[in-house]
Amino acid sequence: MSTTTRPDSVTFSDLSRNPRAVAERAARLGRVRVTHRDAPDFFLTAADREEQREETLATASRLFLALMKHDPGARDLLLAMPDVFPWVRHLSPEEVRAFTVELVEAISDAAELALDASAGEVIAGWRATARIKADPEQLADAARPTTGDFGPVEVHP
Repeated sequence: MSTTTRPDSVTFSDLSRNPRAVAERAARLGRVRVTHRDAPDFFLTAADREEQREETLATASRLFLALMKHDPGARDLLLAMPDVFPWVRHLSPEEVRAFTVELVEAISDAAELALDASAGEVIAGWRATARIKADPEQLADAARPTTGDFGPVEVHP
């Protein structure tokens, strides 16, 4: 195998030339990143390790959902949000609550439906809202009424 910059990564060429050694490395380390010059990287991991990760995520999401269900204010989660996402200070309390609910639901979707992108999309959307609200000029522009047709909206998968 060729020398790589990280001990937990191999090149796609390494994988194709010596799949057994790469598989043994993945088993020993838990997972290895496979880099490819012309494509996105991917991870090679043992199925039992991935199943454990999925079960951990499902358990965590169920705990968060139960907390939200049994504590209407979800006070503990709401109190934790600024520690995890410092930019929520630019959101109103109602917006922080909405973000928290959306995030917990997205985490549940990731755990139960394998929709891994949902949580990232929720975070990115609320971070963008906080960024606009943090800048008085952007906030004024966003609050200004608009007129006319801005054309078709592109939807990206």
